[in-house]
Amino acid sequence: MAIQAQVRRRTYLDSITLMQIATALKELPGVEDAAAVMATDANRQLLAEVGLDPGDISAGPEDLLLVVKAATPEAGEQALQAAERLLTARQPRATLQQDTAASAPTLAAYSPRSLEEAVRRQPQARLAAISVPGPYAALEAEQALRAGLHVFLFSDNVPLQEEIALKRLAQERDLLLMGPDCGTALLNGIGLGFVNVVPRGPIGIVGASGTGIQQVMSLIAQQGSGVSQVIGCGGRDLSREVGAITTLAGLRLLLEDESTRVIVLVSKPPAPEVAARVLEAAASGSKAVVACFLGADHERLEQHYGERVALARTLTDAATLAVQLAATPASYHMATTPASAIAARLERLRQTCAVSAASGYMVGLFAGGTLCDEAMQLWSALLGPIYSNIPLEPAWSLRESSLSALPGHCAIDFGSDEYTRGRPHPLIDPSQRLQALQTVASNPRVAVILLDIVLGYCAHPDPAAIYAPVIAELRRRGPRPAIVVSLCGTEGDPQRLSVQAARLQEAGATVLTSNAEAALHCVQLLYEQEGNGGIL
Repeated sequence: MAIQAQVRRRTYLDSITLMQIATALKELPGVEDAAAVMATDANRQLLAEVGLDPGDISAGPEDLLLVVKAATPEAGEQALQAAERLLTARQPRATLQQDTAASAPTLAAYSPRSLEEAVRRQPQARLAAISVPGPYAALEAEQALRAGLHVFLFSDNVPLQEEIALKRLAQERDLLLMGPDCGTALLNGIGLGFVNVVPRGPIGIVGASGTGIQQVMSLIAQQGSGVSQVIGCGGRDLSREVGAITTLAGLRLLLEDESTRVIVLVSKPPAPEVAARVLEAAASGSKAVVACFLGADHERLEQHYGERVALARTLTDAATLAVQLAATPASYHMATTPASAIAARLERLRQTCAVSAASGYMVGLFAGGTLCDEAMQLWSALLGPIYSNIPLEPAWSLRESSLSALPGHCAIDFGSDEYTRGRPHPLIDPSQRLQALQTVASNPRVAVILLDIVLGYCAHPDPAAIYAPVIAELRRRGPRPAIVVSLCGTEGDPQRLSVQAARLQEAGATVLTSNAEAALHCVQLLYEQEGNGGIL
């Protein structure tokens, strides 16, 4: 394999655009891997770690670095030429300085060179969307906040202390800082980041979880309701250190928002004292609130807040509760909570697992960390240890090298840092998961594989076209392992939920739109393969 690189001097592109370019290059003939990054020291180190070291090529932090690993030098050169064409197409006005004077205003309108310049040209703007490498993100976000702008901060790898300082600054100025590492928001009908197409409606969402938010908003749409606003917070917002600054600010906004009747709070396990602060604020408002804190101590929360806040144990339950409460007066009492179909199914499975054992393994290969976490919570309640790179318990930690020799039931989050350093997110580029799928499927101990596929803007334009051929080939080899797909999306998404589902089902996968139901269906299939069928 030949590694070739190319530098574009003093050229900056945001991380989403860079991920899309890298993904396009990897689809070219003869290209094994590719990357498009700003040539910071950190990014160059990451390239070396993933086997894309460009060598001693001269490039600095303000330069764009393109690297390809190809079967032949010719294939690599063709890929770099293709990258040049992509970059030219994305910057069609880059040479307008040499064009007519009449064209210059158009360049000025679309190509501000700094945040200050952008604010001067669009003084009516109220929000800045920032997607720059982590080392520069805090500076840009601070400038935006001091300019009086709310901030959607997509960038990750921002130090915790910088996040705290930014959120305190936003709090002082009565602004929202969504992020860092905020993947999803929907404000006044305008989507930011990875977002699904949903109807406008009475349900607002505040979440410290991108794919968790997407699951809830998609299920709300599938049940015939709609969404007013979605405020992303960044995954660390409900930590003890950050103290839910953005969550509390978002909650206050939705309590005051006339278009919102029901509020959904979504998070992975928050710090207990932070959860208490958030739930007290939720309970003191005049609107119905549904809280889904995955992995939290639900018995304790229900004891203290269950009379005033609807507490959901799964994302599916959160969406269902929100839709039902939106159809009633804007108040909540524990007696109004409908029975959870997920909880009932979990209990029936628990009884079966208590009297019989399964020798096969279940493996989840996830793009969404929250969807992975939700599946692990359900699986571990039934089957014990679930090994993972984001384990529920430290003793259940799983290394990447373990995929070829699984220690038991496993769930891997391919959106975690070790899989995305120097690479596109798996929502955009599924290549790493496809390789893992083939590796895991070749293990005779594996009985069931669960994949999550998330639709919407910024996600892969046609994931079924990528996954269906691989699933079909696995089915041609035999019935095992069973493939289950947790498909998160809506009919309004560019990929269309029904189209994706039909193609995946035709290939031989079982498709469910509820991640919790998909996780429990995997357990059902596991026991059916063991000859213990008919349990549900």
